[in-house]
Amino acid sequence: MTQSKSVARSVARETPTTGLVVAKFGGTSVADYPALLRCAHIIENNPMTRIVVVSAAAGVTNRLAALSAGIDEQAERQRLLSEIMDIQHRITAELKPRPEASAQLREYLVLMAQYSELIAEGAGDGGTPDALLALGERCSSLLLAELLQQRGVQARDFNACEVIRTDSHFGHAEPRPKRIGMLAREFLLPVIQDEVAVTQGFIGADAAMRTTTLGRGGSDYSAALFAEAVRAQSLEIWTDVDGIYTCDPRQVPKARPIAELTFAEAAEMATFGAKILHPATLLPAQRGAIPVFVGCSREPEKPGTWIRNQTASRPVCRALSVRRGQTLLTVRSLNMLHARGFLAELFATLARHRISVDLITTSEVSVALTLDPTGSHSSGRKLVTEALLADLKKLCDVSVEEGLALVAVIGHQLTSTPDVASRLFSMIGARNIRMVSHGASPNNLCFLVHEADASDVLQTLHRGFLENP
Repeated sequence: MTQSKSVARSVARETPTTGLVVAKFGGTSVADYPALLRCAHIIENNPMTRIVVVSAAAGVTNRLAALSAGIDEQAERQRLLSEIMDIQHRITAELKPRPEASAQLREYLVLMAQYSELIAEGAGDGGTPDALLALGERCSSLLLAELLQQRGVQARDFNACEVIRTDSHFGHAEPRPKRIGMLAREFLLPVIQDEVAVTQGFIGADAAMRTTTLGRGGSDYSAALFAEAVRAQSLEIWTDVDGIYTCDPRQVPKARPIAELTFAEAAEMATFGAKILHPATLLPAQRGAIPVFVGCSREPEKPGTWIRNQTASRPVCRALSVRRGQTLLTVRSLNMLHARGFLAELFATLARHRISVDLITTSEVSVALTLDPTGSHSSGRKLVTEALLADLKKLCDVSVEEGLALVAVIGHQLTSTPDVASRLFSMIGARNIRMVSHGASPNNLCFLVHEADASDVLQTLHRGFLENP
């Protein structure tokens, strides 16, 4: 306990002295019993933390996603279910939950098997995959609430579906912020007067109370929606890294942590590949002017990164991001020549297939665009489907290029600083650049390269812009 007390003093220096804090813990932060203990210490050390949002334990969501896509072979289904069961049982072996919590966990595991079988047999409805995926988060909130109760904290396993209201687009549902705010005032605020509400990220419910999911990585988004709904003083995102770095340190060893970012910079980083935050997280936080802290649950004494409306420093280049596995879609049609309405028809087709467009460049007879993978289905379903291609081919010729990476330079006034583009192209002039997007935002300059070149490009740009500015 001595170590946790010293951590408490360090964390307290950086957190507000009044108001309500929402804390979110990612999959690695709830992966096993020692990880759950670290979460409990963080919660206990800040009495302002009244809402805790959790992801599924590391490894669970990927297995549930595979099951939600439908697996015909019973042996393969059973293997994945057994692996999920093992993850939960390793936690309960040390946690030793009370009988009612153990019974609830068994019910969740039984439901996983039942939903998996329904999907495999084609007998479930459109919401069955979401109901299956949600069970990973339900297990995590149940076990963390149980641990807190055992440690003497007044805590409750709170059902996120009571508050997070969405539309009925299963797999990538759209939240209803006004409705969420009303429900939070009615059902959640009374709870947190006396108890810590431990709830689930990633999941919600439609108007008929059918379980929906917010898309892969949506737990951060859920936490921000909760924070906005209760007008929190701050939102804490606890993960396995000690803040947001100038670039992914696994690809650029000299990358360094960033003390503070603006919402605009952080949004660009999240959108263009930094995996610390879900891209949608910052929308509710910015709407509510809620500062966001990103820290490491293993080392909560480290300063981490704060995201705010305004920062003391505003460098031209703040960070680099990369998003691999990009798809470039190029459409060509002579009907575009001196014609009106082609682009409208093209984007209407993409919208019908729930496709978000990322970058776009045009010529007289062709359009090249990248597809936004953050708009993908919770199960990881591919964006470019045969149905999409069939609809597009009614309009134009279509080509699809994969194996690309999107690199983004992120900062301030990139569109009005004269030498940024010239310096960038002089650094990577030997690489084949497939597309460039510059001018639409003062906070980013981005381009496509072949995926095999991405790491070298990042290291070169980091040396040029961030190590030797």
